[in-house]
Amino acid sequence: MRLLTPTPPPYDPLAWVKLPFAERARMVCEAWALQGYGSPLAVYLAYALKGAFYIGVWVAFCSFSPSLGGLSTLTTWWLSALAFQKAIVWSMLFEGLGLGCGSGPLTGRYFPPVGGFLYFLRPGTTKLALFPRLPLLGGTRRTWLDAALYLALIVACVRVLVAPTITRASLVPIAVIVPILALCDRTIFLALRAEHYVTTILCFLFAGPVTFIAGAKAVQLALWFFAGVSKLNHHFPSVVGVMTSNSPLTRFAWMRRLMYRNYPSDLHPSRTAVVMGHAGTALELTVPLVLMLAPGGWSLTLGILMMLALHGFITSNVPMGVPIEWNVMVVYGAFALFWAHPDVTILDLGSPPLAAFLVFALLVIPIAGNLVPGRISFLLAMRYYAGNWAYSVWLFRGESYKKLTRLTTSAPWVYDQLARLYDRPTAVGIVGKVMGFRLMHLHGRALSVLLPKAVSNLEDYEYVDGEIVAGLVLGWNFGDGHLHREPLLQAIQEQCGFDAGELRCIFVEAQPMAGDAMEYRIVDAKTGLVERGEVLVRDLRARQPWLVS
Repeated sequence: MRLLTPTPPPYDPLAWVKLPFAERARMVCEAWALQGYGSPLAVYLAYALKGAFYIGVWVAFCSFSPSLGGLSTLTTWWLSALAFQKAIVWSMLFEGLGLGCGSGPLTGRYFPPVGGFLYFLRPGTTKLALFPRLPLLGGTRRTWLDAALYLALIVACVRVLVAPTITRASLVPIAVIVPILALCDRTIFLALRAEHYVTTILCFLFAGPVTFIAGAKAVQLALWFFAGVSKLNHHFPSVVGVMTSNSPLTRFAWMRRLMYRNYPSDLHPSRTAVVMGHAGTALELTVPLVLMLAPGGWSLTLGILMMLALHGFITSNVPMGVPIEWNVMVVYGAFALFWAHPDVTILDLGSPPLAAFLVFALLVIPIAGNLVPGRISFLLAMRYYAGNWAYSVWLFRGESYKKLTRLTTSAPWVYDQLARLYDRPTAVGIVGKVMGFRLMHLHGRALSVLLPKAVSNLEDYEYVDGEIVAGLVLGWNFGDGHLHREPLLQAIQEQCGFDAGELRCIFVEAQPMAGDAMEYRIVDAKTGLVERGEVLVRDLRARQPWLVS
């Protein structure tokens, strides 16, 4: 059935996987340009149904509050302060359960399609403690205490969601548990989308709807603004092409060719892609300025329309990582905060401690994250989908990947997941497209130089993107290369014991805003650092994804 069958690549996957890297790269990039990931239509339908589930459960939770209501009276209460509060708490819980960003086939997660709670509630699974040597909360494997703390957060969120009203006392357990969980496992903290939802919930702790609405507005303005700032680089035009080539709404070959200079010989972003990238960046920077300054009337309407255009474009492209529900929440927040309360501004915080906290969370951390991206998660720095990310490639010699079965996980090896659905050639074709996704971004062009440095004969190794490894081992992945760099490699090595040369990793950091290079490290699981250096972004701009310099 076409509804369930992915688009096959224009080559034999089993023959392709045996070719030299340069040839494999050229073929898979040409395929991505016209096919994208090639997901079957049923995948997009599943994401649409999940989005409907997300909204429907929020409505159900709101029905527990007499001042709100159910679906039949939605138009009378959907923009109320209480409905917004429940939307934020539910969104954090939804993401923390692993149901939102990073779920499903578009993040390399096939069977089961979610990780999240399947890992976070399971003692023995791998975790990334903030301080691994910390008593009780440290370590590299989840304990019963870790699982109990996570369960306590779920219970605390559900209590808030089913309560008739939300009080400060009901939010205190969430505010206490989340920082402790952050010490236990950075993965959970990021999965909760802490930079948005946790920060906003902390605003709720300050009495008075005017105060928390002002704080929530500040959070949302920062999300837009720094997302725009992060795209002031040479990386983002490549993102436009990658997204358009994968969009379910732009399946026409001629439209996808427009994104590239001269398909198939030159896959640099075309002038059209560059203009679209600059226009998107300008829109993302302008939306928060208009909404922040709009007193109401036509200026507020203009800001809302611009916001809808921005998130409509993002959502319609169904980007890899699928932050669909997060985009829905941002759109809803624009209406519930700015449209419903145009008279409240960020100057109405009325709380010096809250203002100080928001300055740190919404200004200091994002600025530092742009200047020294190797130190701060791109999520906390609000550098969303800019194409300038840390990433990694894991190279398993022969069948050494089978040692990963020594780990406690809730998902098998990626090919074993796909074997439940497809034959071997189809599975290889699907996973191979992940290589195309990486190479089509500007940062991925470093691999043509770095792979020969890492191993002498790539054909002897299983090439796996770090995102797939993080999803398998940690239970959550969403484009944050910091989740699958040295700390994860060390945790895996402790449990699996790879021999020298069996597992080599390439770790590439994002380009700092004030820098012109991306740092890389090549590390062997057994012997440690092999090589450290930098790749100049200007060199990457001159290179095709498949060419060796």
